[in-house]
Amino acid sequence: MNLVNASEDTPFREFLQHAAASVQRSSDPARTLWERLEAFEDLTDSEVGDTTMLRARHLEREYGLRQIYLKMEGSNPTGTQKDRIAFAQVHDALQQGQQTLTAASCGNYGVALALACHIAGLHCIIYVPKDSRSKRLQVIRSLGAKLHFVEGPYEDALSHSQEQAKVEGWYDANPGEANLRIQLEAYEQIAHEIYDELHDAPAVVAIPVSNGTTLVGLYRGFVRLSRRGKVSRIPRMVAGSSYNKNPIVKAFRRGLPSCEDLDAELIRESAVNGPLVNWRSTEGNLTLEAIRSTQGWAEDVTDRQMNALARFLREEEGINILPASTAGLHAFLSKHRTSGLEADRYVILLTGKQPS
Repeated sequence: MNLVNASEDTPFREFLQHAAASVQRSSDPARTLWERLEAFEDLTDSEVGDTTMLRARHLEREYGLRQIYLKMEGSNPTGTQKDRIAFAQVHDALQQGQQTLTAASCGNYGVALALACHIAGLHCIIYVPKDSRSKRLQVIRSLGAKLHFVEGPYEDALSHSQEQAKVEGWYDANPGEANLRIQLEAYEQIAHEIYDELHDAPAVVAIPVSNGTTLVGLYRGFVRLSRRGKVSRIPRMVAGSSYNKNPIVKAFRRGLPSCEDLDAELIRESAVNGPLVNWRSTEGNLTLEAIRSTQGWAEDVTDRQMNALARFLREEEGINILPASTAGLHAFLSKHRTSGLEADRYVILLTGKQPS
């Protein structure tokens, strides 16, 4: 892998130049595994996570609420919380002596995994639905990863990636199964960061949801903090996702005991809802349990509503995020409009930023 060329071509050029010394050590096959792991860990600790939390004062005034905090996952290297699990998976692969990783992605996770592999000097192969409209596919290529396009939805790309991992002996970095513990622990750190800022748990944490892993990780993080006596409560977990395109939200709204697959033929991805659409959720039942056990809720959101909220945040709060990132915020505000939420502290997770 040519690290110099990749760093010149990617939108992460400044990040890679800043991290050049660590990247040189972590990607050098001539160095010992311990040296490479140490360099990779140093870079992860300094660049991934510990994201900014902003007070949304304009949003508070607009909706008459006391304290709304925006947890800005866009300050991760590639702009989303996916960096947390991508770097954790690549660290695990590096420890195991693996040379090639594979995963299915419609965009964000693919970019995060490609960057982490690039830093570690590992090969990255991403399987993508042929009809994906993500603008991030070129970014994945620019980081040296290979793209394989698959007929059908994301779940078909996932199956191809998993099957090829078994056949070729590649490291399978896909969500679920063997990787669930790694990914949940990575997302648990968000709960710890919120606690560090607020010195307690907020009343609500609202999250945009596709597969649900981020929400489950956050929930588990707060459960652990509660067991240690660090927080006085576990937040109500709130999920927002694209209208009629997520089995977790559908199951909650219909009072179903568990998630049911949606009809893949009826799912349509748009330029806005891409990060959220999902006809099958591997962590759906865990997510549903986290929402219900905390007396949380889940809500659908349309593309128009997401665009409107993204515009409000840009114009009033001065932050530039992907519209899909506002799905959790919409679910939170929708509840306030209909039921009225008490004066308390609330945290909204925003998971992406608009490309400049």
